This record gives sequence, C-alpha cells and structure tokens, in this order.
Amino acid sequence: MTRQQRYEAVIAYFKEHAPEAETELFYDNPYQLLVAVILSAQCTDKRVNLTTPAIFKQYPDVQSLSLAAFDELFPLIRSISYPNNKTRHLIGMANKVLELFNGEIPMTVDELVQLPGVGRKTANVITSVIDQQPNMAVDTHVFRVSKRIGLVPQTASTPLSVEKILVKNFPEALIHKAHHWLILHGRYTCLARSPKCATCGLQHCCRYFQQENR
Repeated sequence: MTRQQRYEAVIAYFKEHAPEAETELFYDNPYQLLVAVILSAQCTDKRVNLTTPAIFKQYPDVQSLSLAAFDELFPLIRSISYPNNKTRHLIGMANKVLELFNGEIPMTVDELVQLPGVGRKTANVITSVIDQQPNMAVDTHVFRVSKRIGLVPQTASTPLSVEKILVKNFPEALIHKAHHWLILHGRYTCLARSPKCATCGLQHCCRYFQQENR
C-alpha cells in the first residue's frame, strides 16, 4: 500500500465512523478554549473540564483574568499539572492579549505564539478548532498514531516534521478534522502501551498491525 492509498483509506474510515470528530474540551468562545488548551498541556481533557467552570465563573473574560492575583487563581487550578507555571501563563496571556491585540484573541499561529504558555501546538489547536484553519496540532497521540499507521515515516523525529508531512498529505479542507481523528484514535484505541489492535477498524491500512501480524 502506498502512502497515498493509506491516507485515502484512513480518510474513508474516519469519514464513516467519526464524521463529527471535535475537541473534548468544553468551551463557549475563543477565550475559554485558549484557557482550556493552556491548562491541557500534559493533563487530561477530563481533568481540565472539571477545573475550568470555576475559572470561567470568576474570570469570565480576558479583562478579568488580567487582573487576577496569583494567590486567587492558583487554588482554582491546583489539581492541574504544573499549576504554578500555568497560573503565571494564564495571567500573562491575558495581559498580553490586552497589550498586543486590544483584548481580542488573535487567530493566527504567529500571533498566538507571542502569548505566554502558547506554543505552536496550542496555536494550531486554537486556529483549527475556532477558525477551521488547515493547521495540524501534533501532540503525543498524533505523533504516535500517525507513525504507527504509516502516515509519516519512522524517521520523522519531531512534532514539526510530522506536522509538515500530515499537512502536505491530508486534503486542506480536512486537516482541522484529521487532527481530531488522530487524537481521539490515540486516546481510545491506539493506546501507547497496549493498542487495541484486535478491535481497531484501521487494521487494513495500518503498517504497525500488518508488521505485528505477519
């Protein structure tokens, strides 16, 4: 199977079985999604979703968050991984949005990465989810799944190299959705330690499965 055929098979499968794939983070607007994604680094979406309601109640917008005191915000995210850093990032992000973007969450990767706590992966998530831009956020799930299936070669050793290959090979109109396809597949089926190959619907086009079952 060629790489192009593998992409076609993966797209066909997910179009049928996950046509409405989307983020599992809860949010109502770009500000809320940005806060949630910053908090989600090395933390589960489930834990973030349990944490954000109290944050959004006390700090409903960028302006209120920019005025937050560390000692007031920290207790609300104490259960999140790296709470000290993320508390500083959130307050810094809010102040930077006010300073550079008149209080509006920017919607380009180059602008978003200027904000504290926002790297390329987070910026790609925001722009693809909110604006359906053809940007591919490569987290640990996307990195693992895309290499296992064979969408990218094993020699692709960095998230950026994987991102570039995926963006090049997925149709532009599907990139924002393919991001969720791969993340959710990695979260629930193609697990890091014990992938559920026996029940996976991608057996017919997965390089890992075919190698393991020769």
